[in-house]
Amino acid sequence: MIFIKTFCLKTVLAHFLSICLGLVFLFSGWTKLKPIIETFEFTFIDIGIANWYVAPLLARLMIGLEFFVGVLLIAGFKLRKLTLPLSAGILLFFTIYLVLQIAIAGNTGNCGCFGEAYKMTPGMAILKNGIMLVVCGVVYWLCVGWSGKNDKLWLSLVGVTAAILPFIVNPVEYTYSSNNLNETVNYALDTQLLYEPSHPEKVEVPQVDFRTGKHIVAFLSLTCPHCRVAAKKFYLIKKNNPSLPIYFVLNGDRRAYEEFAEDTKASNIPYSFCLGESFINLAGVNLPRIYYLENRVVTKKVDYFELNQYHIEEWLNKK
Repeated sequence: MIFIKTFCLKTVLAHFLSICLGLVFLFSGWTKLKPIIETFEFTFIDIGIANWYVAPLLARLMIGLEFFVGVLLIAGFKLRKLTLPLSAGILLFFTIYLVLQIAIAGNTGNCGCFGEAYKMTPGMAILKNGIMLVVCGVVYWLCVGWSGKNDKLWLSLVGVTAAILPFIVNPVEYTYSSNNLNETVNYALDTQLLYEPSHPEKVEVPQVDFRTGKHIVAFLSLTCPHCRVAAKKFYLIKKNNPSLPIYFVLNGDRRAYEEFAEDTKASNIPYSFCLGESFINLAGVNLPRIYYLENRVVTKKVDYFELNQYHIEEWLNKK
């Protein structure tokens, strides 16, 4: 009788822990997927295992794998033979990446484990993964998990659904039409607001001269979440090609720049501040505002979706 009670208690505890693990995997996948998947895509570019075209596919497949494992853990399917080893493998993969991230850039910024919903440093994420690995070990010791006659069919159904779902919820788009939304282009930017400011205490003269040559100028707010996504993307573009003439014109409390740079890693891009009415006159209120400038003429406007390293390089090389 005591043996039966102990067995039941161990089984209930194992399934409870397995369900908790599964919910964490599902939450992790969903927060990476919605509302902004780009920051997760940037991970694969940053570590050099994908380019700008492959990364969106790889990110969605990885999220699909998290969904797949989450469902298997909640269902308690073949815990020892399949689900727990797969779960541990995913956790170890991300942990190794986080260790490398700390070694290269330090324990700063958002690791992206829960997208933008809950920000964690790489060190916090490693601790989280360590706890999950321990729980995996406990579940492995307590329970074998179930399997049935139609388990291959069930497994295939879950796998295909999990793999397709991220592409349905957040489809991959390689082409955008943001520059055709009645945006005015081919006009001279009022650079006098930047280089001859009427309020020098609010406007810093840029470190480069936009009035000559080609430049990519991004007008960003330190507190705007979409501006931060753009800055993260610019960081990678500049990292991949340091010669690109990219410049930030920033709006916000100067004291917040350090946290902004820590989160986006975009300290590799030169910047200056432009506050108040001058910033609004140059950029408007819909941010981020990204201009392709040629001899201070705005030849193109893009948003952070359309922002593309290859397009920038092509434009710069065009005579």
